[in-house]
Amino acid sequence: MTGVDTSQATRAAVIRVSKAVGEVLADDRVRRSTAGRLALALDDERELARSVIVRHLDVLAAEHLATGHEPLDESQESLLIDAVLAKVLGLGRIQPLLDDPNISDIHIRGCASTRLKLTDGRRVAAAPVVDSDEELVELVRLVATRMGRSERRFDAANPELNVQLPDGSRLFATMEVSARPSVIIRRHRFELSSLVELEDRGLIDQALFSFLSAAVRAKRNIIIAGGTGSGKTTMLRALLNEVPPDDRIVTIEDAYELGIDRFEALHPDYDMMQARPPNIEGRGEISMVDLAKMALRMDPDRVIVGEVRGAEAFPMLMAMSQGNNGSMCTMHADSTRTVFPKLAAYVSMAETGLPVDTVNLLIATALHFVVHIESINGVRRVASVREVVDADGPRIISNEVFKPGLDGRAVPGYPLRDSTMAVLEQHGFEGSLLDKPDGWWSW
Repeated sequence: MTGVDTSQATRAAVIRVSKAVGEVLADDRVRRSTAGRLALALDDERELARSVIVRHLDVLAAEHLATGHEPLDESQESLLIDAVLAKVLGLGRIQPLLDDPNISDIHIRGCASTRLKLTDGRRVAAAPVVDSDEELVELVRLVATRMGRSERRFDAANPELNVQLPDGSRLFATMEVSARPSVIIRRHRFELSSLVELEDRGLIDQALFSFLSAAVRAKRNIIIAGGTGSGKTTMLRALLNEVPPDDRIVTIEDAYELGIDRFEALHPDYDMMQARPPNIEGRGEISMVDLAKMALRMDPDRVIVGEVRGAEAFPMLMAMSQGNNGSMCTMHADSTRTVFPKLAAYVSMAETGLPVDTVNLLIATALHFVVHIESINGVRRVASVREVVDADGPRIISNEVFKPGLDGRAVPGYPLRDSTMAVLEQHGFEGSLLDKPDGWWSW
């Protein structure tokens, strides 16, 4: 992994030069705002910062010569430039970790420890990225100011922050409510964006590939369930990219993670919506429920909800049952079966007053399939697919059409109903792929 020079002398120089660069950038932003001009683009601001750094390197070199010290060599100057740019325009000593393609998640607990989750599933320790808990809090505040889409605070009165970084990663931070300030950064691998790539990596097999792609084209409503970090968003993104380009898509997220705007050639007609927390006066909140209602007024063919975790389940199910077939979402659940009681609980949070029997009838009417993903021996795999058939009072009737095999990976289970098979085959599903009871997994 890459890193910057962390010697005491270099750190002092980084702090000194970073302060000077920060003042120049702040003055430039104020001047532009006062004059009604647009702020500099990130690349232009980086060039301005680099020019200021170079000037200060000349000053440092003169000071070193005057005091009889060796000036920085070319390698040391390069490290200092990278460190200052990371501190002023990036995330300080966190930035090299963000730039490392082998890292998928970063867990920071104050100045005490930094833990990394690698793309191969391993978890390893890393050197602390700050010298004090206070430095981490200040770094998070800088992120909130520079990278948030709206006014954000991070203090005792607002002890959590959820913000998207420029590369699409998601940063979540806490203070006061945790023993030490804590930062969790989850990377999003937008390069995994199709079912073909998921099959190549072993998350699905040949039969699941054919089944899921046909289900999307047939405009089946699908929930993708699994635990934290199981690959739900990756699967949803891959299914989303199976949607025909003529379909109008509206995405609803509490934090932009799907990245539909990165695939405009596949989805030329789309709108992205993101929930918004209240401002520092406690006003202006836009909830997921609000967005779900807005989405239905935007003439969508499909409504995609990044993650359902509350009262937004009710308007989403209403959308699915009122003609917006082909809609999809993700949900935290430990199996396909447990999705149903969780959905009913979420609907009850909307204070609809509907009895359980009516809620279950709504679920059965709206939903077609539930896909469950889990990590098996550190490797993500689809483990189960359940087809929703009907509701019987307090029960949802469903068939597990792909069930966990001996090694936990999904294999053909209960036979698809004739009507379901006919619809899927009309949209390209090869029904003969279900004839292999142990699945088509590559060994």
